[in-house]
Amino acid sequence: MTESPGSPLAVRTTGLTKRFGRHTAVDRVDLEVPRGAVFGFLGPNGSGKTTTIRMLLGLVSASAGHAEVLGEEMPTRLMTVLPRVGALVEGPAFYPFLSGASNLRRLDTADLRAPAGTREKRVAAALERVGLTHAAHKRVHAYSLGMKQRLGLAAALLAPRELLVLDEPTNGLDPQGTREVRSLIRSLADDGTTVFVSSHLLAEVEQICTHAAVLRAGKLVAQGPLDELRNAARPRIEVRTPDVEKAAEVLRELGVATEPAPPGTVVGASNGLPAPEDVVAALVAAGVRVRGFSAAAASLEERFVELTGEGFDVAE
Repeated sequence: MTESPGSPLAVRTTGLTKRFGRHTAVDRVDLEVPRGAVFGFLGPNGSGKTTTIRMLLGLVSASAGHAEVLGEEMPTRLMTVLPRVGALVEGPAFYPFLSGASNLRRLDTADLRAPAGTREKRVAAALERVGLTHAAHKRVHAYSLGMKQRLGLAAALLAPRELLVLDEPTNGLDPQGTREVRSLIRSLADDGTTVFVSSHLLAEVEQICTHAAVLRAGKLVAQGPLDELRNAARPRIEVRTPDVEKAAEVLRELGVATEPAPPGTVVGASNGLPAPEDVVAALVAAGVRVRGFSAAAASLEERFVELTGEGFDVAE
């Protein structure tokens, strides 16, 4: 790999692969994460997202391929890269009988680059940024799951970061906490931090990300700006009629592939969908009794279902 520290990419992988025995968890992934992006790493549970992240951070070794983070080869340049990266992976782990603030102080002390004279200021600022100032002196064993998640984010933000890697960052948060984390991610991106967000929640990715990649069974099936991924979805039409078979035949003649649909309904999709008025005219000319008709671009959810063959959680 030839990217330099001044590369426009915060993360780049080539043929990144991880095998566990005969099982290939990550299969030849070529990932490109632009600097300054809020990048959504999307896929159903078990698709290989966390394993990919662990390889990027040097937590597990790759079976094949290469990974580069912030212009540096990983894991070769691990000690140079990690101080510039904040990460929250597979849930935070803290000393349960210490307070949130005490846990952060211990983490900050372990950072040899962190000046002791400003430690209290950094800890207070990190807690404030994630909304935990009120619980700073509360023991972590009394924290809710959502509060522990926020404390993990605070730990990742103790020092300025060029890249923030978040694995399911809204796990355990209530709707208000979820909104606060989204706002935090946006503010970090506005400050120039690249944010890499792994999630199986489509709504989360749609609301905060500028770019995304889709993983299916360990394989990368799409990546790019979010708008491009959305626009690549096939437009869809829906016809409500008692003449289902005749309507389906007309759509097929127009080059529209039909899909399973409820009784009395014909649903079709095509990258080259004819103008809606032309479809209706063809249906009427063929004697199809049209009771209802709609045409719309496919949603991002439908695009990802096309890519993965599986649904995504879309609720908060």
